Amino acid sequence: MDTEQHEMYEYARKRIKQKKQLYFHFVLFFIGSIFLFIVNKWIGIGQPNNWYIWAVTSWFFIFILHFIKVFITDSFMNKKWEREQINRLMTMQEKKLEQLKNEVENKKII
Repeated sequence: MDTEQHEMYEYARKRIKQKKQLYFHFVLFFIGSIFLFIVNKWIGIGQPNNWYIWAVTSWFFIFILHFIKVFITDSFMNKKWEREQINRLMTMQEKKLEQLKNEVENKKII
């Protein structure tokens, strides 16, 4: 397996792991939300208040952040994006070096 295929394999493995963790987080969120509801409503812990709503809402917000990271941020800021940014910066540096060389040569002539 050459380097590029290995990179593609590692990236795919990483993405699958991220998605698997997100799905696990969702299942845990769902079961945990039911558990918090049962503890508050049926068992009666903190009965006069509906505190479970705040807990579930906070947890849902964290889940949404996890979802955004996996499906939005990491999907467009992948290895290809990194390579393009590196190439762009290297090109800019090469142009700057060339410009500095030209300036030095022009000063030697004068």
